[in-house]
Amino acid sequence: MNARILLPALLLIAGCRGTREAAVSPAPEAMPQLAWQGADAVLWQNTSAEAYWLYRQGYDQATDRLELRLQELDEQQQMADSAGSDHRPRAVIVDIDETVLDNSPYQVNAIRRDRTFDQNDWRAWTDKATAKACPGALEFLTHAEELGCEVFYVTNRDVRERASTLKNLVDLGFPFADDAHLLLMEGSSDKTERRARIRATHEVVLLVGDQLRDFSEAFKDRSSNYGKDAVDAMADSLSRYFILLPNPMYGSFRDAVEGKGTDAEKLARRKVWFQSHGY
Repeated sequence: MNARILLPALLLIAGCRGTREAAVSPAPEAMPQLAWQGADAVLWQNTSAEAYWLYRQGYDQATDRLELRLQELDEQQQMADSAGSDHRPRAVIVDIDETVLDNSPYQVNAIRRDRTFDQNDWRAWTDKATAKACPGALEFLTHAEELGCEVFYVTNRDVRERASTLKNLVDLGFPFADDAHLLLMEGSSDKTERRARIRATHEVVLLVGDQLRDFSEAFKDRSSNYGKDAVDAMADSLSRYFILLPNPMYGSFRDAVEGKGTDAEKLARRKVWFQSHGY
């Protein structure tokens, strides 16, 4: 072959090989493995008609439950009026993430980049203040306001995310999107004290969240049957006062298996769990 033809051909082949090797060069093992193991959950949350309908159905149930609870309170107060009882304002407490704001695009982007949760990446997402409303959330909370309930947003977003969170809620038209009704995390993810502050001044009619801990911190403990025994023990209260929305992407259910630590440690514990549960 003519050298003038052979040399460019060899360079082209070498270039192709170099490109392919760069494209498949392995990243650190644990992070992408752990990230991609959550891909189905994120895909379901972000795209499925099933998730969409579960949110609509959940908020329809919340509406029915709220109206029934308000009717019960009205009847109780009518009986108590003769005793001169004071009437506290009524309130609904909601979580924010995966309850009223949909953050699945953040999760999609994290997997696309072979990344697990990162606080800086999360902050960059919340700073955009562009999360969409979860299906049915705006309609339900607007109706709650029409029925005379205040809305409190109790979230484990960091206090540094206050401005962007309020902007996101205001831009979407959520009621009571102001400093007084937004209770962010201040050191602890336990929401008990923040809910108690609301109960000190308001009659809490209903709570809505995507984690059982949005109702009670008792559900953080998954040591007994992954928390299912606690659900059975509190079933009456849950049915009466709490609406649970879908979120398979993260939460205490996963922490019960993976625990805390590095991605490598979480991945190792997950593998051990599957190896030890060969049903």
